[in-house]
Amino acid sequence: MFDASSTPSDTLSQLIRTRRSVRDFLPKDIPEALLNQVMADANWSPSWSNTQPYRIAIASGDVRDKLSRELCALFDLGMAAQHGGVLAKLRMLLTRRGLPDGDFSTQFPYPDDLQPQRRATGAGLYEVLGIGRKDISARNRQMRRNFEFFGAPTAIFLFAHKGLHEFSVLDTGIFLNALMLCAHANGLATCAQGALATWAGPIRAEFKIPAPYRLICGLSIGYASEAAVNNFNPGRSELKMLQVEGH
Repeated sequence: MFDASSTPSDTLSQLIRTRRSVRDFLPKDIPEALLNQVMADANWSPSWSNTQPYRIAIASGDVRDKLSRELCALFDLGMAAQHGGVLAKLRMLLTRRGLPDGDFSTQFPYPDDLQPQRRATGAGLYEVLGIGRKDISARNRQMRRNFEFFGAPTAIFLFAHKGLHEFSVLDTGIFLNALMLCAHANGLATCAQGALATWAGPIRAEFKIPAPYRLICGLSIGYASEAAVNNFNPGRSELKMLQVEGH
């Protein structure tokens, strides 16, 4: 995958620049030894006072399938309420079935200054998928794929300790980045998904999560298919550097 004659700097640069968020996986299991190696390498990521203020839940096999069914069912209930009018929304509020129960809200307005990049990325992705701007049904189906883990054989859920406030979230993000790069270096593909934090109930019911830890996101991991969507590359805008005051 990588040139054996490359320097460590070249290899790292290639890893960073070629990693992609994969949204279609092969139905191929990850060898346990390989996944363990990736997790062990990622475990060396830095954290505040080496506290490693995060916990990891790995779902494969039957557990993965059960969580996918439950999350998809919750998504379907939420969509039915959203598109079903006032009575449908009232019913969801009363029964609370389908109502998000995540530790963090995943539904909020984007700041105005971040909207252009978000819209450009979304438009590019949907263009590759062949989904029109007004095709709400197709967009909902694609959103539902998050809760199918895009077909990946394994889903990983990340929890951050609330005691370190934003800094545990920062450390969890550092670990997540290391995990994605380690996976990529070993021929695995990943997709980090904030959507997987929308409903925490099914995950908490399946794993023993210590009380101080809050679900921050999920990650689908496996082998990338040949689907065109996996070649989508939104690029990066120029790094925004702050200027010295008065210049």
